[in-house]
Amino acid sequence: MIKKMTRRFAMFYKYRFLLQNLIQRDIKVKYRRSTLGILWSVLNPLMMMIVLTLVFSYFFRFDIENYPVYILSGQLIFNYFTESTSMAMESVIGYAPLIKKVYVPKYIFPLEKSCFSFINMCFSLIALLIVMVLTGAKFYATFILALYPMVTLFVFSLGVGLFLSSSAIFFRDIIHLWSVFTTALMYASAVFYPVSILDNTPMQFIINLNPIYWYIDAFRQVVLRGEFFSFNHIFICALCAAIAMIVGCITFKKGQDSFILYI
Repeated sequence: MIKKMTRRFAMFYKYRFLLQNLIQRDIKVKYRRSTLGILWSVLNPLMMMIVLTLVFSYFFRFDIENYPVYILSGQLIFNYFTESTSMAMESVIGYAPLIKKVYVPKYIFPLEKSCFSFINMCFSLIALLIVMVLTGAKFYATFILALYPMVTLFVFSLGVGLFLSSSAIFFRDIIHLWSVFTTALMYASAVFYPVSILDNTPMQFIINLNPIYWYIDAFRQVVLRGEFFSFNHIFICALCAAIAMIVGCITFKKGQDSFILYI
């Protein structure tokens, strides 16, 4: 077992420069011919936050302290999950010409997309800090603990991305269905509204089964409320990440030898 893990780590280490170059390539491609470049990672969530704040705070009148920070924090976490899984899902298909020419560990491609999206999320955190300063939000010492939901969400998203990338090769309809699913998931993740309005309703049970809600709430717990995680936050975030990673790795490994026949 130890020898097998050592061999896999050596293989990953061998291709570390490929991973780095692919991430750099995606960054350059995304912001190519853009005047502001990577600043869009900050401006885009800021503009979306302004629009959503105007719509939800004025039309729906949610009683939430510092609503702009509330909505932006949920938006950043949810957008990372959506972007990373959507990009990972099509990663193997997108790199089909490279896979057909040379041998490359195929898991590198979903991993690269997850890393690229994570970097984007880190840049988008600048937007959150700007909004917190402008709205006079309190900065708590617990802010540093936001790394926990972010890192566990990275593992969770990577696991989901591995599963989707493998499944999409054999069932291309998943690519279209996933966008519909994530749209529905957004409304079941308490991104825009307080979960308290759903007390004693069937929808509350659905939200409690949604892993993304727990990552968002854990992030808000330490950033907005200045409180330490509850046991549920720690346990559920870690458990969902572990399950997703195990299922994703098993599914990907089982199907990767047949990828070349379908891409």
